[in-house]
Amino acid sequence: MKTTAVTRADLARSVIAVPPLARNADLSLNAEENRKLVRHLEQGGVSTLLYGGNANLYNTSVGEFPELLAMLREIAGPDTWMIPSLGPDYGKAMDQAAILREFDFPTAMMLPMSFGATPAGVATAIARVADRAQRPLTAYVKSDHYIAPESLAALVRDGAICSIKYAVVRDNPAHDEYLTRILDAVDKTYVVSGIGERPVLDHLPKFGLAGFTSGSICVAPRLSMAILRALKAGDVDRAAALREQYLPLEDLRDGSSPIRVLHEAVTLSGVADMGPMLPMFSNIDDPDLLARIRTAAQALLAADQAFAG
Repeated sequence: MKTTAVTRADLARSVIAVPPLARNADLSLNAEENRKLVRHLEQGGVSTLLYGGNANLYNTSVGEFPELLAMLREIAGPDTWMIPSLGPDYGKAMDQAAILREFDFPTAMMLPMSFGATPAGVATAIARVADRAQRPLTAYVKSDHYIAPESLAALVRDGAICSIKYAVVRDNPAHDEYLTRILDAVDKTYVVSGIGERPVLDHLPKFGLAGFTSGSICVAPRLSMAILRALKAGDVDRAAALREQYLPLEDLRDGSSPIRVLHEAVTLSGVADMGPMLPMFSNIDDPDLLARIRTAAQALLAADQAFAG
């Protein structure tokens, strides 16, 4: 596992996979199935994995956190960068930060709060959690005005954050005043697009973000990595053509639940068995939706395998 300090080059070297987390029937961590998914990603050229919302870490306990960190360290390849997440609330994040200090993960992401937070309070929380963890954090900006751009800039200057995952959904991602304000305050090489393949044709060419995260990459890693290479080469048309392969699954995720649909898609594609979802989420049980997820996921995996061939 990568244990060296985070550089801005690290953010650009790979699409950042955001995988679900496999569990056994009793909800304990399933190391073997999680290892299968990690190897699938690594074999597809992915070197960075971020365990956050798709892994349902919002609902994990502080008591399980040491076991989770030990498992992620154990299943990672020698050069794979594993990024766990903390929070989302301040108290839980502070408790987890003390545990994280005993491990050699270069950073962890602070999960965003959707209620019970103010922009100034978020900035203070990130600074204090980073100080307790004794390492910089990854900030996750998921809603308008979640944190002031000037606060992000100060946290970067102070070494409290090493990257920013920007994931505010827009009807037209090419027009984003909040993102523009953030990039006026923070160097764009610290910021990655955090909403999968759909907005990347705007976020990378127009705004110059360092890279992007993806959940559907867990089914099709090679195609997503090819999108990143095409965008870095300035070939937006090729990136757009490759992105089309993801849209059927992404449409199902956006139309139902991005986290729950991805969880089932990885299982139904045959990549790895994710098992039951940790409450307060629940597995999808609608037969029609499951059938559509299976069709989209298996088609995406087949396209990825054909691309590899």
